[in-house]
Amino acid sequence: MTTGATALPVPERDGPTPPTWRERLRADVPASLVVFLVAVPLSLGIAVASDAPLTAGLIAAAVGGIVAGALGGSPLQVSGPAAGLTVVVADLVGRFGWGVTCAITVAAGVLQVVFGLTRTGRAALAISPAVVHGMLAGIGLTIVLGQLHVVLGGEQQDDAIANVLALPHQLLALHGPATLLGLAVVALLLLWPRLPRGVPGWVRGIPAPLLAVVLATVAAVALALPVERVEIGGSVLEAITPPVLPDGQWAAFAVGVLTIAIIASVESLLSAVAVDRMHGEQRSDLDRELIGQGAGNTLSGLLGGLPITGVIVRSSTNVAAGARSRASAVLHGVWIVVFSVALLGLVQQIPMAVLAGLLVVIGARLVKLAHMRELHRHGELPVYVVTILGVVLTDLLTGVVAGLVLALLLVLRRVVWASIEVQEPAGDGPWHVVVEGALCFPSIPRLARRLGQVPAGAPVVVDLVTDYLDHAAFDHLQEWVERHGRGGGTVRVDEVGSMGLLDRRTASGGGPGDRRPGPVPRFLSPWSAWQAAAQRETEPADDPILTGLREYHRRAAGLVAPYLSDLAERQSPYALFLTCSDSRVVPNVLTSSGPGDLFTVRNVGNLAPLGTDADSSVGASVEYALDVLEVPTLVVCGHSGCGAMTAALRGTGGDGALGRWLDGAGESVARWRAGHPVATVAAARGGSDVDQLAMVNVAVQLDRLARHPAVARALDEGRVRLVGLYFDIATARMSVLEGDRFVPASRDRLGAGAAATPGDPATTAFPIPT
Repeated sequence: MTTGATALPVPERDGPTPPTWRERLRADVPASLVVFLVAVPLSLGIAVASDAPLTAGLIAAAVGGIVAGALGGSPLQVSGPAAGLTVVVADLVGRFGWGVTCAITVAAGVLQVVFGLTRTGRAALAISPAVVHGMLAGIGLTIVLGQLHVVLGGEQQDDAIANVLALPHQLLALHGPATLLGLAVVALLLLWPRLPRGVPGWVRGIPAPLLAVVLATVAAVALALPVERVEIGGSVLEAITPPVLPDGQWAAFAVGVLTIAIIASVESLLSAVAVDRMHGEQRSDLDRELIGQGAGNTLSGLLGGLPITGVIVRSSTNVAAGARSRASAVLHGVWIVVFSVALLGLVQQIPMAVLAGLLVVIGARLVKLAHMRELHRHGELPVYVVTILGVVLTDLLTGVVAGLVLALLLVLRRVVWASIEVQEPAGDGPWHVVVEGALCFPSIPRLARRLGQVPAGAPVVVDLVTDYLDHAAFDHLQEWVERHGRGGGTVRVDEVGSMGLLDRRTASGGGPGDRRPGPVPRFLSPWSAWQAAAQRETEPADDPILTGLREYHRRAAGLVAPYLSDLAERQSPYALFLTCSDSRVVPNVLTSSGPGDLFTVRNVGNLAPLGTDADSSVGASVEYALDVLEVPTLVVCGHSGCGAMTAALRGTGGDGALGRWLDGAGESVARWRAGHPVATVAAARGGSDVDQLAMVNVAVQLDRLARHPAVARALDEGRVRLVGLYFDIATARMSVLEGDRFVPASRDRLGAGAAATPGDPATTAFPIPT
């Protein structure tokens, strides 16, 4: 044991050396070229779907890369025109014209900057994912329904319903070479990611959109196919036009600004979060990302470009290509500028059906089965479906509003709608009425119907698993209990939740509807806290053990069964936990552990008598834990007000088995009387003699464990660590032994990297399993 205060060990943080700027450029330049090759065809296709000039897609891609890439808060995110805004932009172009749409983009960008400066970045993430995914899926379906007509040689209709109605005619009509090119693009995009592993990696690494567009265009040029091609109508520099303010319709203009700003912000933030998960190195500054996106949209609108967002397709490509910093996104924008100025003539050779095929695949990929399965598990699939139908059948804003309203209604239903079930008795037992959730006035009609199923005069147990009971529900339930009792029946109210009928009867100073802290969950509270109320309702009282067993089978067995099923063949506990037999010390509660975590050994006074003449049960447990279970941690836990320490200190153990057992605490008493450092520190803090001795006893038992041959060997080999704990019952606080003192066992102070010192077994932090 050490005699001085020991500082908490600080784990060394030997992380990787940050890369130099040369190393970053060596990774960022190739990555930027890959993203550039992906971005060009996508930008052109999105411009087509948005009914915007094709040059607007290239301008937005360049601005998104350079401006948003340099100013944004997500270093590896790549911004540009996104499929998620195509329907909105197309509607704005049709309503206002291109010049006013650019003005809307400018104003939306300014609003995004305001969002960022007012630190509302994370607030945008409060929108239900079901609404966001439904919005994107609706946009995807709209794109697919419209662009399929272009692939098939026809023209896109005015709305989704018209597109669906006209599709059979298009499918039955004769198709020319344009359709073959579009279908070839769709097939290549779908099959390219599924190439066999035998194909060289550099071949599989070619971006599929670029390859599809290039091959189809080369085929159209080489064969001189009579197909409609892209018309630029001038250079990119000539396409730069200032935005135009609307002539009236200011309310619709403001709605357009708000719609673009919100959708672009939400999509950018969700993409930034997804990119963070991909590379896992640093977290994005979401408020700064909004500022960068806003600056990009402002400049893009001023130059005649499309609105921009963070785009997950380009961003994921950037991460997969090995980008290390924001230089990759900026450089990809530079390459787009060079391409737009020097090689724009090549773009005019691309057939329109080729871009339409590209858009069909992009739109289809916005509808994700994985999202549907996840939302179905969470009960939010109806929100997703309603949002899709609203976007496809009406417009994007209506669909989003419909989805948000339904999401709020579902949340409200979960908050105020209780589950009420009536269970018939299997034999002569009572009927069970199980009420779960918040029992409020909307549930009273169902509650009345369910209670009406209980026969008059029958014994009933009402299980209230509630966290709130409003005035109306309280009155109705109490009236039924009294009425059923007058009819010869018996009612026992078994309250599992934190606020129920009996809480109201005994509450002081408040009426029904008041909220107050309820009892802790039953698995944390003693029998007396939750069985006493039920026993007031029925006599004679049941045996508490049997009552507890019934409660376990009714509420906990099904929940814990999957874990126990995995542990049925073997156990692999994390620690041997030696503690006192005191009923107030509950190891699994104190350590937030469950089945299979602790190999627990309990005795009076948490002693470790490991000598040749001593009781061998502790030694056998230690050897089994080390040699068979291979636990990495041995814990000794003492507690305040220990009766064993009181008897050992006063010599009142007697001559029987208890006295002989407490002889094992003699070393602890002697070292306490000799002024053990742990006792000195505890005394200075006002600890009683018994509590001082309990703390010293923990350190002494750790020393004894360290002298055991099996433990000493494991310590030398670094296979085990020793941990000393002390539980103060009055405050329900746990402390850990550090050197010559017990310190609060908070994670903030005790990191997982703190290591045990073999020669000083008490000097260790409680480990945090990883």
